[in-house]
Amino acid sequence: MSAPARTFTVRHVQLLRALFAAAAAVMITFSPDHSAAVGLSVFSGFVLTSALVMILAAWLVFPAGQRWPSIVLALLGFAAGMTAGVPMWRTEDMFFIVLIAWAATTGFVELVVGLRARRAGDDTARDSITVGAIGLLLAVVLIAIPAGFVQPYAIEGAGDYVLTGIILGVGMFGGYAAVIAVFLGIAGLTPKHTRAVDDAADHASPATVDHGGDR
Repeated sequence: MSAPARTFTVRHVQLLRALFAAAAAVMITFSPDHSAAVGLSVFSGFVLTSALVMILAAWLVFPAGQRWPSIVLALLGFAAGMTAGVPMWRTEDMFFIVLIAWAATTGFVELVVGLRARRAGDDTARDSITVGAIGLLLAVVLIAIPAGFVQPYAIEGAGDYVLTGIILGVGMFGGYAAVIAVFLGIAGLTPKHTRAVDDAADHASPATVDHGGDR
């Protein structure tokens, strides 16, 4: 007897994550205010909703023994989202601290999960490796932005402006969200055979016994 088809799959997880990332990218892109308060507010909503998706995935997609990555990513998302959600903590320093810590830890987890999945022959391994690498890249880019960075500049006919570290940081987060949205959207719409998950589900179902020829 084969295991019943799952109504919530890895593809659905990827598409939901892409949807929330796209929403964050749009809010950052079309907001004239790239302050720490706005950046952390959008970030908080993004990681909390993404964490809810990972919790659902842990129980509806992955079998026992393969749920720990989703649970770890969800816990990291809840911790970062709740921290960023406190209005009085939405400072420029907190923006960089929270986003660097979140991007580095979740990126590392995604990368490890992807490498393990590749050894198991799971076709979704590349997706996890890529998302993890992008997360680690975001952490490196944010670390590279100098503290207290201020760069005045002028646009002829438009006036004088000032580019600051927080504007760069919030913009980098928006760019990260846009890249993740496009990548996971494409990944979610591309049919894949998740061999590791399917094999575990098959092993959990009763096997058909062949008793040989006629008696």
